[in-house]
Amino acid sequence: MKNFFLPLYSWDNGAFIMVGVFALVIIGLLAAIYFMMNSKNKKND
Repeated sequence: MKNFFLPLYSWDNGAFIMVGVFALVIIGLLAAIYFMMNSKNKKND
């Protein structure tokens, strides 16, 4: 019987780079949310 184990990822096709880019995107989104929460620009009515 053949081995039917199918990995969900392979570290051979640049997965380190993809994980790094994903981490940078998440950090960028969190930073944007942080800056929007702490912005002091309020509308004057």
